[in-house]
Amino acid sequence: MGADESYVTMYAKSCCDDDEDQLLPENSTDQFMIRVSVSIAVVADRAGCPLVCFNSRNSVLYPRQRLVSGTEWCNYVMWNIIENTQVPFPLEEDIHWGPTLSTNPTSENLSEIISGRLAQFAGDCAANQDIRCMEVYINLFKVSPLLHHRLLEAGTMKREVKCEAGRGLLYRKDENFGEWYSEVVVDGEMIEYYDISGCYILRPWAMSIWEVMQTFFDAEIKKMKIKNCYFPLFVSSGVLQKEKDHIEGFAPEVAWVTKSGESELEMPIAIRPTSETVMYPYFSKWIRGHRDLPLRLNQWCNVVRWEFSNPTPFIRSREFLWQEGHTAFATKKEADTEVLEVLELYRRIYEEFLAVPVIKGKKSEHEKFAGGLYTTSVEAFVPNTGRGIEGATSHSLGQNFAKMFEINFENEKGEKSMVWQNSWACTTRTIGVMIMVHGDDKGLVLPPKVAPLQVVVIPECYEDANIWGIFDACADVIKSLEEAGIRAEADYRDNYSPGWKYSHWEMKGVPLRIEIGPKDLANNQVRAVRRDNSAKSDIPMADLVKGVKDMLNNIQQSLFDAATQKRDACIHVVHTWEEFTEALGEKKMILAPWCDEEEVEKDVKTRTNGEMGAAKSLCTPFDQPALPEGTLCFASGKPAKKWTYWGRSY
Repeated sequence: MGADESYVTMYAKSCCDDDEDQLLPENSTDQFMIRVSVSIAVVADRAGCPLVCFNSRNSVLYPRQRLVSGTEWCNYVMWNIIENTQVPFPLEEDIHWGPTLSTNPTSENLSEIISGRLAQFAGDCAANQDIRCMEVYINLFKVSPLLHHRLLEAGTMKREVKCEAGRGLLYRKDENFGEWYSEVVVDGEMIEYYDISGCYILRPWAMSIWEVMQTFFDAEIKKMKIKNCYFPLFVSSGVLQKEKDHIEGFAPEVAWVTKSGESELEMPIAIRPTSETVMYPYFSKWIRGHRDLPLRLNQWCNVVRWEFSNPTPFIRSREFLWQEGHTAFATKKEADTEVLEVLELYRRIYEEFLAVPVIKGKKSEHEKFAGGLYTTSVEAFVPNTGRGIEGATSHSLGQNFAKMFEINFENEKGEKSMVWQNSWACTTRTIGVMIMVHGDDKGLVLPPKVAPLQVVVIPECYEDANIWGIFDACADVIKSLEEAGIRAEADYRDNYSPGWKYSHWEMKGVPLRIEIGPKDLANNQVRAVRRDNSAKSDIPMADLVKGVKDMLNNIQQSLFDAATQKRDACIHVVHTWEEFTEALGEKKMILAPWCDEEEVEKDVKTRTNGEMGAAKSLCTPFDQPALPEGTLCFASGKPAKKWTYWGRSY
């Protein structure tokens, strides 16, 4: 295809900086835009490469993309500039494009000159760390996949690979875990930092994960006849102080409202750190006889605990989302049964949905919920930091709160009795645990069951590909997967290369990527790439749904198996204090025989306190190993009563 006179003339005028009659706009960005556009058009036409015209509208008359000649493409660009509409490649005003070309370049040197200028442009972008311009640079060649391919072959596009890899993390998980975590929750679009320390914006990607867990848990507790409700955020100081042992555990974290506008409040109002003292005065009002029991309520809400030590997104924040259940029963047996039923639901959230192994057990007297009878928990472990983390808790409150708030009822014999109560809660901390356990140096790794997007489909329109055929295939794949209940989307964005998209969706942790290119179209197949291990496989279109479902199930199980293997490799059984301190220094989760004395536990904390923090009991597992007669406590030398997990924790 020969060069058309209309754009050659335009090209000549655009390169004559001293031409008083030049037709270029005054804006230097627009000038640069036209130079780039015409240069690409000339190279493309002389190389016999059609260009792709991107249009903001999508109709029969104006399709989203169409192949055009260099002349048409330049006219489209010029029209956008003249009409002040969005141009395809917005660029910085201070980019220098180098020496002007001659007005009549030869076909032999034009490609070399233009590609040299683009390489210079890429170098300027990289030197200035201008990510937006680097993305624009990549997009310059999207208009002609064939031209892009030929310049790659000529070795003039080496910098583009670097640009496409620019979404990588700066910190490695094994080398600087704290910085890695802070980076991945932001770059993975889970949170954004807020202007109040310890508070974070939960972005849609994180909220979608929370909603998946919420949907599961809410349905399960409704099967148990537990009903949702909502109580106010504010607590009067008088009510908050009513249960002294309880509030002492939260006192340092309670936030208070003391003013309304410029006026001091007559009585400060607390923002709920938890809702026992908010709800139980009304339990006393609503419960009169045995027919009012059981009373089983749950609320989905936020709470505020004014953390001052090392706030961490999802793990320790001043405001977080949770569900909290509060129930009352006529008998202790009923209450004890519910404690374990709810704890099992928490185990399922972690293991079946988040693919994180946990240990079910009972907290020590020192670590139990303030004011409660006993506390059960599911405990996770983060191998990279050597720290345990309390995943969720289910508390038996006994009759302590019933006594304080006078929650009494008349039993079937006409006698006055106090209720037995439970409370249980699970928070958005679950999301942080999942990130810490599964994430890698490419970003998030999301288990398919909770991933907002389970499959992303990326069209690969290289060379002289059948673009519309590929796009149609992508649409068919999405339709088939969605009809099968799989959360899937296609990334049709035309201003990013496939390589950039790979990095983007890997950063966000999408479990499965499907690529559709010319070869896949010809072979009636798709290329599937797993996020967890990067394994690639081809799936025939006829087996698409079954193949994808099998892969997602396998990814879910593989993540759990890998996490379990890493966790188990960190569990160390000890019998003596020397073995304990050695294992603690190696960041292990320690299983040790213990005499179950609170003073001994406090002594362990004191003796291990250091820069990394003190060790404490994590939980006494329900699944107890055999304890041979004569086994001694690792810390006191007294007869041991149980096996207990110990370690540092979040």
